[in-house]
Amino acid sequence: MPKLSDFKATRLDGTVEDLSSYDGKVVLVVNTASQCGFTPQLEGLEKLYEQYADQGLVVLGFPCNQFGGQEPGDSEQIGAFCQKNYGVTFPMFEKIEVNGDDAHPLYQWLREEKGGVLGSKIKWNFTKFLINKDGEVVDRFGPTTKPEKLVKDIEDQLEA
Repeated sequence: MPKLSDFKATRLDGTVEDLSSYDGKVVLVVNTASQCGFTPQLEGLEKLYEQYADQGLVVLGFPCNQFGGQEPGDSEQIGAFCQKNYGVTFPMFEKIEVNGDDAHPLYQWLREEKGGVLGSKIKWNFTKFLINKDGEVVDRFGPTTKPEKLVKDIEDQLEA
């Protein structure tokens, strides 16, 4: 059965990262966009990251332009926007697709593991997947779920 550690992804700076580097961590994977109504959630995601990083939480941001063309920028523009406007310090990756035939393998796996209300399809930007220390998907949260509402779920996984 696949786990988070079976995947690789390319960071905004072009380096390929083996996601096994997050083994033993609680991971929150989020598809992001710079021009979305939910974009202010980047601030809440950064607060979660800052608050719980020392306890083993990491947030991984995956920009996606599949929903209303709300992530038109390139990697440099995305990184600058996230840093300047929301102080993002958590790992951000190159723009990917999360649905369809060209979906990143990580998102193919996430969708298979937690289909959500719409089956396996990602509904919109800022869908969140919580992954436990063993690299298994434990929950999925819709775009309207604000990061601060995830505190109990994150704390439960950090204490497990």
